[in-house]
Amino acid sequence: MNTVTKKILLPTSTAGSLPKPSWLAEPETLWSPWKLQDKTLTEGKHDALCVSLQEQQQAGIDIVSDGEQTRQHFVTTFIEHLNGVDFEKRQTVRIRDRYDASVPTVVGPVSRQKSVFVDDAKFLRQQTKQPIKWALPGPMTMIDTLYDDHYKSREKLAWEFAKILNQEAKELEAAGVDIIQFDEPAFNVFFDEVNEWGVATLERAIEGLKCETAVHICYGYGIKANTDWKKTLGSEWRQYEEAFPKLQKSNIDIISLECHNSHVPMDLLELIRGKKVMVGAIDVATDTIETPEDVANTLRKALQFVDADKLYPCTNCGMAPLSRPVARAKLQALGAGADIVRRELLNSDKLV
Repeated sequence: MNTVTKKILLPTSTAGSLPKPSWLAEPETLWSPWKLQDKTLTEGKHDALCVSLQEQQQAGIDIVSDGEQTRQHFVTTFIEHLNGVDFEKRQTVRIRDRYDASVPTVVGPVSRQKSVFVDDAKFLRQQTKQPIKWALPGPMTMIDTLYDDHYKSREKLAWEFAKILNQEAKELEAAGVDIIQFDEPAFNVFFDEVNEWGVATLERAIEGLKCETAVHICYGYGIKANTDWKKTLGSEWRQYEEAFPKLQKSNIDIISLECHNSHVPMDLLELIRGKKVMVGAIDVATDTIETPEDVANTLRKALQFVDADKLYPCTNCGMAPLSRPVARAKLQALGAGADIVRRELLNSDKLV
């Protein structure tokens, strides 16, 4: 087990994307096409990565990432590098059982000929000595972002993706990544599949890894389809209740969830007692900038159910739809709010 983050109390991180600069892609737009091509695109991505890294460091973020500057979409950018998927042959499918989207089609056996993000991870590793977290799509969320015309089985395709993800994850670990996060928003929707084979395929994806592993389960980006869906969920959002018991028994090290400005009952964290928890203390579905005290209050509530040495403050989800000034200010609030609670803990007897 990688212990690099154990030296940091309440290590802060981001759950997902940061906004891309306007010279790389259209600002405040999810999955915007690249404005550059070929070698210039690679250079542009790495320049954006450096800008993202600097903004994280200035905000006091402890566990840094590429800010997803090197990918257009958190799922399909990985898939487009695989064999067996035709991006020209598209179908409209229901995504997360919430909204319709045009997606590529699985037309044959899926496989990975070479690494997808390893060169980018190596570049980030060269820029900093801080702990690095890298995000990959989870198997269930991958199958929910495609039309399968080959396997004709969500479970079979998920197992195939789990094997491919494991290959990528092992190379990312070798490149110096400290935490590999698998994004599984589908875990908040398909409860029966999560418990029948979803967690099992996720564990296949982390098989043999020595670095820390995380699963990020959120309620989605701050787009209309997701915010409209949230309005239907009532006064208590108890979706985590379905997956947490199975995840608590799993080999996943860290569970990342949405908290601030949500209706997730904080006592659901009892279901993952003993796990490290990334608590979303920044709402990415609003331009309203949290104060450090807002962040601190969310962390204080979480500390009722999570030991201090297992709590990781982070954002609820990705910030891609936000403007850069708003995202920057929210990051700064996250760092400052974590500092407030760190000082409180150091002056108390609550440290484990």
